[in-house]
Amino acid sequence: MKTRKLGNELTVSAVGLGCMGMSFAYGGQDEKDAIRTLHRAVEIGVTFFDTAEVYGPFENEKLVGKALKDVRDRVVIATKFGFRIDPTKQGGEGIIGLDSRPENVKAVAEASLKRLGIDVIDLFYQHRVDPDVPIEDTVGAMAELVREGKIRALGLSEASAATIRRAHAVHPIAAVQSEYSLQTREPEDDVFDTCRELGIGFVPYSPLGRGLLTGTIRKADELGADDWRKSQPRFQADNLAANVALVDTLEEIARAKNVTTAQLALAWVLHQGDFIVPIPGARKIKHLEENVAAADVVLGRDEIAKIGEALSPSRVVGERYSEAMLALVNK
Repeated sequence: MKTRKLGNELTVSAVGLGCMGMSFAYGGQDEKDAIRTLHRAVEIGVTFFDTAEVYGPFENEKLVGKALKDVRDRVVIATKFGFRIDPTKQGGEGIIGLDSRPENVKAVAEASLKRLGIDVIDLFYQHRVDPDVPIEDTVGAMAELVREGKIRALGLSEASAATIRRAHAVHPIAAVQSEYSLQTREPEDDVFDTCRELGIGFVPYSPLGRGLLTGTIRKADELGADDWRKSQPRFQADNLAANVALVDTLEEIARAKNVTTAQLALAWVLHQGDFIVPIPGARKIKHLEENVAAADVVLGRDEIAKIGEALSPSRVVGERYSEAMLALVNK
């Protein structure tokens, strides 16, 4: 597996694994199956694993820690803080607000260390920027955790370029995680330039458009009853039909290149810069192996342009999030 750098602190596999779907949002899966997928990821060279306290809540961190315990020295584990959580509720209903106060930053770090069963968190992200807490205060608390040896590197998620600069002035930021794919390209506006200038890695989540860019989702009723995507604008019936038509074009290009649609979409993301490390989710070993193989797909300039035009965001129908969730991003 090829590797890439996240800031000066971390070297990781060019393709990581987003673990959220194993416990949260998409219906979850049997723990034994999830652990087999996590073990297979390590076997084929994946070293970068992404989780968060809110996934479950809490259950995904426990799963990741349990599965990776015996290979701890071979993996980089990222987790996140930043939400107020009602532990009596499951899934998204447990999210009741934001909380990036310094005392909560430290409390979550301690709790995440215990759930993961590790001595140090490799990459600790602020999950969403809290408008009620100056970013300098939040990053200051994170920096204290670095000095205490509880965190190796700091990250931000869905932060604006201005916030990234303010945070980086307090303590070096190793990675910025935001949604990015063929159909969601807001980070290209100014976040990419900021990351390049400051030497920060960029970690796209949902690089396969929450599964839409795999070509395997055709209708909303194909999703499980408790699948969170059913509530999102791009997956509403009329919107989904229009977006699937765009993916059909991507499938044609993929067939001509003898790769899968998912591999083509991931390869396009990887070709946008060597500071980019996507973390597609995968609950099945087949999909995991397919995603990892995308790191070896080579695209020429003309191919990159053709693929980018075929899935231009201007053609995509529906927002990536609900209005309430959109209010929390790019802050």
